[in-house]
Amino acid sequence: MAYYPKKTGVIVSVFFLMMLCFVVFLSIVYVKMVTPRKLPSITATKTDTSVRGSLYTSDGFEIAYSDKLYKASVNTQSIDPEKKELFITLFSIYSGIPQEQIAQKLSQKGYVVLSYTLNSSVATNLKNLNLIFIRYDVFREYEDQKGRIIQKMGLSIEVSGNNRIYAYKNILEPLIGYTRKIESSNITRVDGVKGAEKYYNNILSGKQDGKIVGKRDVSFNVIANKSAQIQSRQDGFDVTLSIPLGLQRKIEMILDDAKMRYKVREIVAGVMDSKTGRILVLATSNRFDPKNIQQKDYPHLNLNAIEYSYEPGSTIKPIIYAILLEKGMIDPSASIELDNGYYKLKSYTIRDTYPMKTATIEDIILRSSNIGMVKISKDLKPNEYHTALRVFGFGEPSGIDLPYEKTGLVPTPKTFQNEVYRASVSYGYGMRATFIQLLRSYAIFSNGGYLVTPRVADYVTSPSGEKYLPKRLEPIAILSSQTTQQVQDTLIKVVQKVIKVAQVEGVITGGKTGTAKIAINGKYDNKYNGSFFGFAKDKKNAYTIGVVAFESDIKDDYYGGRTAAPIFKQIVETMLEEGYLERFNPEDEDIEESQDSESQANE
Repeated sequence: MAYYPKKTGVIVSVFFLMMLCFVVFLSIVYVKMVTPRKLPSITATKTDTSVRGSLYTSDGFEIAYSDKLYKASVNTQSIDPEKKELFITLFSIYSGIPQEQIAQKLSQKGYVVLSYTLNSSVATNLKNLNLIFIRYDVFREYEDQKGRIIQKMGLSIEVSGNNRIYAYKNILEPLIGYTRKIESSNITRVDGVKGAEKYYNNILSGKQDGKIVGKRDVSFNVIANKSAQIQSRQDGFDVTLSIPLGLQRKIEMILDDAKMRYKVREIVAGVMDSKTGRILVLATSNRFDPKNIQQKDYPHLNLNAIEYSYEPGSTIKPIIYAILLEKGMIDPSASIELDNGYYKLKSYTIRDTYPMKTATIEDIILRSSNIGMVKISKDLKPNEYHTALRVFGFGEPSGIDLPYEKTGLVPTPKTFQNEVYRASVSYGYGMRATFIQLLRSYAIFSNGGYLVTPRVADYVTSPSGEKYLPKRLEPIAILSSQTTQQVQDTLIKVVQKVIKVAQVEGVITGGKTGTAKIAINGKYDNKYNGSFFGFAKDKKNAYTIGVVAFESDIKDDYYGGRTAAPIFKQIVETMLEEGYLERFNPEDEDIEESQDSESQANE
């Protein structure tokens, strides 16, 4: 009988144990029911990065533009282990990334970035690949260490930044300039550093990234329904330059050949519409590829047409001549004693390369007499001298729409009180000018006497297509029409009688050479800058053209008449070929023909 109570006690204990387990089970079920399920957020934010505007040439070539870069990322734990090899194989085929590199990245747990630098076409292909992966269940749900159920997550293809592309490599450099990469909100963007990229940086830069916030699907695409928050993308404006690519490239090739022929450091050339200041060419022999800048390119990154000043030599003489004519201080037909090419001024001796006993004031310009320039300018007062050169645009920025422009140097009125200093400026020493300042000043002689502001941009275009003209400064009248015509006629005679290599049949050309020694550490070396500044005209158009060959050696051709003037002629002939000038009979314009024999003049 004692056996049954013992058996009954076991049964009761088991019963109570089962009841306890049932209560625990019910408690767990209750907790699960009343506790929210821990699911990952199904809300996502997608950013559509704004794009930097493009640079175009006047003949319609897109010379600089931006392309988006994309990054591809994936949660490695979302990949079905049995289909990992399939993922690696197909991703490698679609992206061009080696399988070994992909496998190494997938060995990590969690989110990994497979590439940051995918172009737009590869990104599009990978988005299509993601749909294939989803169709074949390459991705899966899984539970993380905290018990959360992580939904299927496919490939994430997102913008990682912008890439600047220069389709024509070194053409138009360093005028276009280059960019640098900057990081902003985990996005790589570009910022202008030099040239037009720098000057128009605010206009070219994207204004606002697009953004959409809302529920997402398995491919991380935000569903654009009514509840989604959308911010529109605002790209940068495009800038169209005044320079035609075809003409620029042909002039660059001329300069490349000339640099090798004359063995100079650099040759700079420019063509400007005399009346409007519109730049058609601003070229140099020293260029670089903005996407592949190397150490050897560092000296070429500056645009020396505006960032380098030098003593202009004899190219300043027509400027001084014009100043004196405008003030009524000289008569071009009056004769001046030139002391047989040897003139003493205090302790300094001034010489003419080709001595003359006497010459008319106009012949002083034609024969480029230093002594003649000293004598005809000696009565200019210090204040007048300083102010007149400033009126012609020296000693101040030209206003060209490019950054880092140098102003050169005009002596102060106090410095001009020194008779020797005043004399040296009259033939181009003791002052400094930039290439663009001289180009601008010479335009005065073929546009009726106006100082114009040079410009390299024609207009800007908004993303929606509206065109806007940059602000223009009005030309400033600084010479009378009579003075302008007198100087123009004299420069035409310089070409007809002296620098005949600058003549081009069927076009009116005029100008002046200059050959200036280069001062190094306060002493003049056996290096020279040879230059030619002038104009070319047909019945409708007038262009100012300048050429400077920097650092010619005394052992080689270094006179401006032998280096720069022949290049000037090639440029004019190229402009005829390209249709920017048309041949005509200059006699119709009452241009005096010269029968004088060719003679050599001072440079």
